[in-house]
Amino acid sequence: MVQVKGEKTSAKRNFFQGDQTLQLILKERLAGEMLNYADRELAAFGELCANEIDERARHTDREGAPKLEKYDRFGDDVSHVWVNKGYKKTVEETYRTGIVGYIHKDIPELGKRGNYIYSFAQGYLLSQTEPGFYCPVTLTMATAYLLDHFADEKLKARFLPHICATGDVELFEGATFLTERQGGSDVGANVVQAVKDGEHYRLYGEKYFASNAGMAGVAMVLARIEGAPLGSKGLTLFAVPWRLNGKLNNIKIRRLKDKLGVRAVPSGEVEFEGALAYVVRNPANGLKYMMEALNLSRICNAVASIGIMKRALTEAAEYAERRGAFGKRLVEFPMVQDSLMKMRAKQEVETAAVFDLVALYDRVTKGEATPEETVLSRLLIAILKKETAEQAIHFSHEAIEMHGGNGYIEDFVTPRLLRDAQVLTVWEGTANILGLELVRLVNKFNAHHVFLGHVAERLGKLKANEQVAFIHEKANSLQLELEAFAASDADMQAFDAKQLMQKMAWLFESVIALEWAEKYGEKYTALAEVFIETAWTARKTGGEMTTVKHFDLIMQNTRS
Repeated sequence: MVQVKGEKTSAKRNFFQGDQTLQLILKERLAGEMLNYADRELAAFGELCANEIDERARHTDREGAPKLEKYDRFGDDVSHVWVNKGYKKTVEETYRTGIVGYIHKDIPELGKRGNYIYSFAQGYLLSQTEPGFYCPVTLTMATAYLLDHFADEKLKARFLPHICATGDVELFEGATFLTERQGGSDVGANVVQAVKDGEHYRLYGEKYFASNAGMAGVAMVLARIEGAPLGSKGLTLFAVPWRLNGKLNNIKIRRLKDKLGVRAVPSGEVEFEGALAYVVRNPANGLKYMMEALNLSRICNAVASIGIMKRALTEAAEYAERRGAFGKRLVEFPMVQDSLMKMRAKQEVETAAVFDLVALYDRVTKGEATPEETVLSRLLIAILKKETAEQAIHFSHEAIEMHGGNGYIEDFVTPRLLRDAQVLTVWEGTANILGLELVRLVNKFNAHHVFLGHVAERLGKLKANEQVAFIHEKANSLQLELEAFAASDADMQAFDAKQLMQKMAWLFESVIALEWAEKYGEKYTALAEVFIETAWTARKTGGEMTTVKHFDLIMQNTRS
């Protein structure tokens, strides 16, 4: 039930228990002892997220946001970032679960590594309560990825155990610093300079929007070595420790950003004044390495989005169940049932779609994917990052509207959901940047052929029915549009990219919905019907109220 300020609930909530779709995803993608381990650990983490971490998140957002303590009592610049005790407890508890570490090292109990399915399931639960803190987790995941995949053995041995700490050694959170004042999304305009100093380098310059500033033990930073060419090809990736021998590594924080949302993560303007930095592998491949980490961060962004969607849906459904109006509960009105059902269908299907991508990405990172699958992975990352981020904002809006005036009051979680969701359309690439990614993938790799072939293959395995035939028609129509897109000039491609990405998201998710309907039956058949009707605006005025028809069947696991 919705908890109003000052009201006590009799039982603890749990974001994992009762989430049938997430549990089915795990059963599909994990097996044996790994599945048993994940079920047990996620049940414990789901309860922690829904209760203690949720309370701390509210405190951090409203009263305990990070603060910059610029100078010490002697007037020396210490650039210390203060965080509250509850935040520190969340840091400790979350990283101990292996949300980052067990991707790169063995789970002691099992004697083997975890995987991205398990890690992102943790992230999905965490994001239902604290998407702001999932940002530092994301940055730490990206840092671990860069070190594990691209650093030499000496550099890896120095930093990776700390980045992957699960309580065994001192934790170093990570960070990835790209953005500069003059560049923004144009990373090739970066000017932070790397000056040779013996075997290593010293960095000079400023990163203008650096998240996890002051909390990171090591940051991955793009900088330009003296004499390197201009543009993106002249950038080198460096690992930069925040402290050396307990003292700042010639790094200062000018100020922390006063952000609309995700207040848990300290984002600052960072100045390098001769910071010692270590080159990561090939100096000429800096941006290439960072773009690989960016793809991982975009999946994290999508996971944060579906987490917000899930929490918004839960809050909206529970409030509608208990709130009365005009002699009825809100949940009894057809228009309310329609809103909740459309949200439920989209959230369930989009969650399944994101984890379908995660499974593919896991294979890509292990070197098990074909070149075509690697292209498909990058395309789906761009498509689903855009779609999920936009839906997180929409769901937060819908949850506020369901609450009416209460939805705008900070006693409820809904305002924070909306504030936190808004950044997800910006971080890791705006819709415009993602549209340009579609253009690049189509022009360089014929990604539209890969995508359409993948959809056709999966559709071809489904049993024929009216809905499958309908999606076949949509696929054929989109094929014509994508072929025309591929033949267009650059300006037209940039103009059309975003609307085509939305249709591609709808098509991919429709296939997922149909597959789940065929595998799991009644509930998921109804969800597929609602999803397809809504996505493709198939219902005409006066037609059957599909959402109302299926409401009791679908919402029974959401209603209190």
